[in-house]
Amino acid sequence: MMGRQTVGQDKLFYAFNLEDHIPANHLLRGIDRFLDLGDLHCHLTEFYSHTGRPSIDPELMIRMLVIGYCFGIRSERRLCEEVHLNLAYRWFCQLGLEDKVPDHSTFSKNRHGRFRQSETFRHVFETVLRRCMSEGLVGGEGFAVDASIIKADANRANVSTPEEPKDWRNGEAPSRAVREYLAALEDANPTGDESCAPAPSIAAPKVVSLSDPASRYTAAPGGPAFFAYSTNYLIDLDAGIIMDVEATPAHRTQEVQATKAMVQRVQERFDIKPKRLVGDTAYGSAPMLHWLVNEKGIEPHVPVWDKTQRKDDTLSSNDFQWNEQANEYCCPEGHALQINRRAFKNPRTHITQEDTIIYRASQHDCAACPSKVQCCPNTPARKIARSIHESARDVARKIAKTEAFKQSGRQRKKVEMLFAHLKRILKLDRLRLRGLSGAQDEFLLAATAQNLRRMAKRLMPGNGKTGAMPA
Repeated sequence: MMGRQTVGQDKLFYAFNLEDHIPANHLLRGIDRFLDLGDLHCHLTEFYSHTGRPSIDPELMIRMLVIGYCFGIRSERRLCEEVHLNLAYRWFCQLGLEDKVPDHSTFSKNRHGRFRQSETFRHVFETVLRRCMSEGLVGGEGFAVDASIIKADANRANVSTPEEPKDWRNGEAPSRAVREYLAALEDANPTGDESCAPAPSIAAPKVVSLSDPASRYTAAPGGPAFFAYSTNYLIDLDAGIIMDVEATPAHRTQEVQATKAMVQRVQERFDIKPKRLVGDTAYGSAPMLHWLVNEKGIEPHVPVWDKTQRKDDTLSSNDFQWNEQANEYCCPEGHALQINRRAFKNPRTHITQEDTIIYRASQHDCAACPSKVQCCPNTPARKIARSIHESARDVARKIAKTEAFKQSGRQRKKVEMLFAHLKRILKLDRLRLRGLSGAQDEFLLAATAQNLRRMAKRLMPGNGKTGAMPA
């Protein structure tokens, strides 16, 4: 017999408990167990007035943002709607059925104000990281580093070029991202004696976005160029926990500098320094290897960035023997390549602008050498440029021949998996906020969400490492 739903007068009283309607294996139950925001109010005390009407609870806003980044809800308007309708979201935010959800504009007001001034998002990230450490998910023996390019919220047509420069100071009031960019330029280039200013290590971009000038125009992933930022991850290799994250424009030099900043910050704040650092060839430059080996005492499990290998079947610098005591190279025919062949009245360092020292063979030796065609067919004498950090490069070359290096290469896939999860599951393939500070805010929240999800899925009772949880 067909049944029919009885529709009568609404009940006057309901016995309803949110706790009873959230599944025991729901992802938010695990996240709620490991997310402790007890000291958030103390952290923000000095950024709130002691008089006036009570504000929206900052813990409520952080919990709502955690939901948005954990479940890929990119719009804050939609986030407010989802929290209003979803029982699990209400339970996680500690809202009752009749409690009002904050307006979406509350997030923008606090983000550009007290949250950014107090570095609240970094405080939350480090709070979650400390919980990961207390749960035994951080070993500290090996770290991996990598960067991934994320599209900026910038139109490729709205640009300033050397052929068509734009003046941001005239016309309409500049946006927040433009004001932040101009302030950063003034801090990096203070007015004064320009003759004493150091030469810039990074070339000025030829194309600048008018909507987000701090982003970088890049075609690194392949295809048409676009404006983008790089999210730099430093992860622990035991469980893939993100130890630090840094936003930079999409430029290799700035990504390497961000790695140094992250390793140093983790050491200062958590007293953790890894024994080895795993990375790709982008981190195998001579200055970076020197910093790891000689300044930090960290084993570089990184391929050496070497451009000395020739492709025209002539002898490369690796075919020459290095004599440390004599400070010279010896060619396969037994001739010496030296820095100079006469004494100078004033001592010289012979270091070039590229931080290399040039070793040259005698033109007389090369002219009569039977191997000249295989060595230097187009020049009178052979020369070799040796980096001043060559000893650190040799350390990296020796490590690259070990089995531990191969194992590190396999473990480095963990950081690639985090980037895939960031873009495909958390849907952070394009930024919503503008400016370098906006990119940093988004990357910190996304990394916090990834660490929380990792803890919840690995440590929740009854689930184990591979336990199924609704995402």
